[in-house]
Amino acid sequence: MDWYIENYWLFLLLLLIAVLIFILSRYRKWKNKTRLHFAEEIFHEGLYENKSKFSAVLPVLYLTAVLFLIFSIIDLLKGSEEVKTMQKMNNVIFVMDVSNSMNAEDIQPNRLTEAKNIIIGTMDKMTNDKVGIVVFAGDATSVMPLTTDYSTAETYIGGLETNVMKVQGTDFLKGMKAASEKFKNVAKGSRKIVLVSDGEDNEGNEDEAIKEAKREGMMVVTVGIGTDEGAPVPEYAFGQLMGYKTDLNTGETVISKRQTEALKKIASSTDGTYIDGNNLDQASQEIVDALNRKNASSETLIKTQNAIHYYQYFLAVSLFLFFLIYLINPKRDLNL
Repeated sequence: MDWYIENYWLFLLLLLIAVLIFILSRYRKWKNKTRLHFAEEIFHEGLYENKSKFSAVLPVLYLTAVLFLIFSIIDLLKGSEEVKTMQKMNNVIFVMDVSNSMNAEDIQPNRLTEAKNIIIGTMDKMTNDKVGIVVFAGDATSVMPLTTDYSTAETYIGGLETNVMKVQGTDFLKGMKAASEKFKNVAKGSRKIVLVSDGEDNEGNEDEAIKEAKREGMMVVTVGIGTDEGAPVPEYAFGQLMGYKTDLNTGETVISKRQTEALKKIASSTDGTYIDGNNLDQASQEIVDALNRKNASSETLIKTQNAIHYYQYFLAVSLFLFFLIYLINPKRDLNL
């Protein structure tokens, strides 16, 4: 147990004891001087009533009562105790596809918005889990390291757009490598990834991505966004719709469709689960259930500091002494 004082300036209250001692001392000298000035000392016994036997004790009781009252105010013996508990905690990195095909509007308002809402909805159902964010397309980058600050994570996710990645494509391997970098301080087997993508325009690196996930002890839950029918891919410039992506050879409008084969393969090969992301509430709950499967969560040692207070004991002594003074001397006269 550690002892500490939170507000050291409260010790200035101890100066009150010195002030009281000074006042009592000056009062006694003044009283004796006044008596001598009034009559010779040989006449004092007849002129003044005898001092109470408690006259010497009462000032000490007063000072002691005030001292303990001050101790209770500053909480002199405040302590802290470290409490260790074991909590099940997921370490989850959301790996989100931000390739241009995620702008397709076969899911309203578009795939990217659906992906962001699914991730935010999943975090809303989490409690003690740590979360991180990685975005990828033809390349990948970390947006936020593992943290329990969900509000900050939601802010980052809300600001993501497809233009954050200059290199386009859908390279799962790059996403896996970026995530594994963020798992360096997490034990293998306790590393979890939620991969949210339409699977479209895959670079063909899913096998290498699976090897990376297995080598790094990462379980991958994949979430497929989009429909089998697909939709055109909007092209934007400075936030303005300029048209739709066309085939360079034929000039026809490209229809982007959700490709689930690679997503299902990655999930099944890493002891994960493939989830249809077209139903927001259902997908979020299924992701949480997949992350919380038996033996999927790691036990983490959580250390907390509990404050311990003892001011009530000092206050009790102070009140007792004041009550004792009242009983001994109801007139509250020090009889000095």
